[in-house]
Amino acid sequence: MAWQLHYTSARRGPTGRAGFQFVAETPGLPDGLRAAVTPYMSYRPPPDAPLSPDDAELSAFPVSLLYDRVDGRPLLLRCRYLGRDYSGRYGNFFAHAVVADPDELEGLRPAELWHAPMWSPLPGGGDLDELDDLAPGAALDPESLAAWLAGSGPPDPYGTLARLVDAVADVLGRGHGRIVLVAADVELIARWIAVVSYSLPVAAAARLSFVTYTADPDGAAQRLVGTTPDVWAAVRHHASHALAVDLHAGLTGAGEASRFARAVAACWRDADFPGLDALGELAPPAGAAPPDPAALEGAATLLALCRRDGPVTPDEERAAAALLARPGAPVPDWVWRDLAPGVASMGLELALAVHERALAAGATGVARDCAARIAVLALSDPAARERMPELPERADELEPRVSQALADAPDLAEVAAVAAVAARAGTRVDPDELASAAAGRARLGAADLPAAHRACPAAARDALLDGAVTGLAAAARRERAAALTPATCDLLYEHAAERLRAVPAVAIPVLASVGRRERGRRIEVTGALLRLAPADGGDDVDAALAEVWAAPPSAVECVDLLDAFGKELADRPVLAVLPSRTFERLGCDALADAQTLRLAARVQAVLPDGRAAADATAVRAYADAITAGRPDDAARAMDA
Repeated sequence: MAWQLHYTSARRGPTGRAGFQFVAETPGLPDGLRAAVTPYMSYRPPPDAPLSPDDAELSAFPVSLLYDRVDGRPLLLRCRYLGRDYSGRYGNFFAHAVVADPDELEGLRPAELWHAPMWSPLPGGGDLDELDDLAPGAALDPESLAAWLAGSGPPDPYGTLARLVDAVADVLGRGHGRIVLVAADVELIARWIAVVSYSLPVAAAARLSFVTYTADPDGAAQRLVGTTPDVWAAVRHHASHALAVDLHAGLTGAGEASRFARAVAACWRDADFPGLDALGELAPPAGAAPPDPAALEGAATLLALCRRDGPVTPDEERAAAALLARPGAPVPDWVWRDLAPGVASMGLELALAVHERALAAGATGVARDCAARIAVLALSDPAARERMPELPERADELEPRVSQALADAPDLAEVAAVAAVAARAGTRVDPDELASAAAGRARLGAADLPAAHRACPAAARDALLDGAVTGLAAAARRERAAALTPATCDLLYEHAAERLRAVPAVAIPVLASVGRRERGRRIEVTGALLRLAPADGGDDVDAALAEVWAAPPSAVECVDLLDAFGKELADRPVLAVLPSRTFERLGCDALADAQTLRLAARVQAVLPDGRAAADATAVRAYADAITAGRPDDAARAMDA
């Protein structure tokens, strides 16, 4: 229900006194309501208005329609100038106030009540009826306003509207400030207030307080404040902080309007009222909070995606994602149907937000498309890989994207990451394509191969190593040497030993690195190097063997070496000399040890010719001499 109050200057009112007072009201006003409404009861004519107007001139005085809230209830107040009071003095006005229950205006914009039939032309007396129906007036319906805006507005009505909507959203979001609308005709002001009101979600329009005319725009507490040019000329220097819009000239400014404001303007230009309704559905204010400009921007972005209406910027996408992530934000069912074709162009944050909300809403098709979109983004965006949801089924449509991502990968780590994304998405990776990509990257360096191997799915690791080895073989010597770090060499030796046999240029430095650092593997590394010798020609193998055996072997290790390769050692001087180096390292104190003598005997059996054999004979003779029982036996041993 709604209560009415009439206020004017009377000779004798209900209180028995003269002057401005409430002369009529609805019985049963809530406690304190009259006092709460009283501060709004004022009207001052414009300074250029006639001081002593006749009846014809009175009709030209601006009518003030105010909308605000008092004690949590909507207040609608219409003031018109009456001229003379009961005593014949000028300055009288009539204020008709309507205070409604909060739900009485549900679905109704207050600006629609500009020409409502409930307004009384003159003050009454006695009791006023309760109002059960706040019926809107004529001429301010959306269709009429769209036709008016197209033909009777300022030079750029839609540009003015877009900037005005942005300004209103800003003051509503901040919760303070005002925008002054300046026009000689208050009807024009009322129309613009109505257009702006229809441009906002219903709940936001309910928070948009306004007054169509005031002689004190600097003191008005409303967000949209109408006034006349003569009033504004007198006070503008005192109200320079307020944005003033000359409704005849329009509003211009630097920079582009927000997407929401542009969308609103386009809806009015095209008389697209379903579009305005859709924007309102997508961006209702969050509870008691004022409308958030970012939420309005997100709503416009979602609508643009649903309608496939032009490109969307990253900032706009982030606003849409934030709107969807807001707890309790409603998403109409039609969004999932209309949004599906736009999923393929979404950025990460928006795709994640839509995926989550679509799953919660049971829109499994859209959720699946979003998961596939995130997988596509993950092919090149590490941030997407960390947040990539599981796909409910194979995403075969990703195969061409995977191929391109492999070709574009800047290094081996990225090649492996692409393969990992494809595996999570259930998408086949062509081993030849992966190997080719790895080869191209390894040709420029493969220091990241160990990390890439760890990140690569198990099923794709062989192809990764094949490509890496091929690329290293084709690399320049300097780049290859830099790439073959100890960790890379260990990985290739452990997992690509068979592959290395076909590429001595890679195998030899790998084997040299492993053998040099791991003494326990020197014999097996030596065997691998010897098997490479015929293909290599020998010089690089000999250099690698010298590197591996830079530290001479122990007696036991040298025996194992002789057992493993036998007479083959004689063909490699760097190996043939190892027994002699071992004897030299042992020194006199250890030459008679059992292990040393075993080595000497094995050298004589396997390498009977050459320096090693001579050294072995001398070692055995020395041992016999120092262990002889009599001097003559020792002498004979040394002579031998």
